[in-house]
Amino acid sequence: QVQLVESGGGLVQPGGSLRLSCVASGSDFNFNTMGWYRQAPGRERELVAGVTRGGGTNYADSVKGRFTISRDNAKNMVYLQMNSVKPEDTAVYYCYANGFYWGSDASYENWGQGTQVTVSS
Repeated sequence: QVQLVESGGGLVQPGGSLRLSCVASGSDFNFNTMGWYRQAPGRERELVAGVTRGGGTNYADSVKGRFTISRDNAKNMVYLQMNSVKPEDTAVYYCYANGFYWGSDASYENWGQGTQVTVSS
C-alpha cells in the first residue's frame, strides 16, 4: 500500500516560478527512483525529471536548465522547482516512485493523482 500525493500546482505567468511537492508513504517499502511526469492535452505522458536514491538526476531536454528535482529520503519527499516556465509547460504533473517491499522479489511503480500546472498570461 503506497500512496503519493502531489501539491503546489496552479496558475503561473510565463517566466515565473513554481515548486511542486510530493510525499510518498508506504509501510515496509523501499523507494528507489522518484520523479515527475507530465501529460498535456493530446500528448502522451512524458518524463520531466527523475532522481535516484543516491541523488543522481536526469531531465527531459525541454526542461534542462530551468527545472530542478530534489528529494528528501528521510521524509520520502520529492520536489520539482520550476523556473522560467513557458506556456508549453502547461500540463498535469504526476509524481512517480518505484521500489520494492522488503522481503519481496517484485518491483512496483506508483503514481500520484496529478496536479495541474497552467502557464498563462
